[in-house]
Amino acid sequence: MDKDTEEFYERLRLELNSGTEHWPTEYLFKFIVPSEKEKIEKVENAFDCMGAVIETKKSKTGKYTSISIDVQMQSAQAIIDKYLELSTVKGIISL
Repeated sequence: MDKDTEEFYERLRLELNSGTEHWPTEYLFKFIVPSEKEKIEKVENAFDCMGAVIETKKSKTGKYTSISIDVQMQSAQAIIDKYLELSTVKGIISL
């Protein structure tokens, strides 16, 4: 992981910890991925067995799919770990 990425996740960790009164808490992940079945499934499968509410919506042209995942997370580190896990999906954009 490069220095900029490390700094980003450290800032995110600080924001999550200072802005959250208690853990576990509900967290909304939002991703945009190319509309390829394997990529969408990889994102969805990363939240399997977590009680997540997952909504997908294709873009107007159908080239991309937005994925919103509302799930209870145990800690700021657990959220960061999910972002890192999914960063390997080619073409994914985390919002």
